[in-house]
Amino acid sequence: MSQGIGVVGLYVRDQDEALEFYVEKLGFRVHTDARNGDYRWLTVQHPDQPSLQLGLFKPQAPELDASTARSVREIVAKGAMPPLVLNVDDCRGAYERMSTRGVEFTQAPEERYGNIDANFRDPSGNGWKMIQSGRASS
Repeated sequence: MSQGIGVVGLYVRDQDEALEFYVEKLGFRVHTDARNGDYRWLTVQHPDQPSLQLGLFKPQAPELDASTARSVREIVAKGAMPPLVLNVDDCRGAYERMSTRGVEFTQAPEERYGNIDANFRDPSGNGWKMIQSGRASS
């Protein structure tokens, strides 16, 4: 068994909506979709990174009380959570493909610091920075 981080979670307002976004628009694959009453353990993974799962979790009990869950939903919706980073080989090409699939970008591809990057948010408000490293293409 390998050691290390296996799942990184983020809060989403609606797991079905998040699942559609990550699978249909970003090209991730479902890893686990298991339910226990009202609780749903839902993880996806990037096809080129099968060792890491992205958990799409609803802020709810048993982890959070109702008041805290409400606060977390509001914070996520405002885009106040730290951004995630998606590494790509071709930022402009990925931008075109993802835009065609309905991903709404908050910043088009831009060259800076030797890289090309673009920004988008998922339907819950989680921010993403998509980066094409200048070192990878050199």
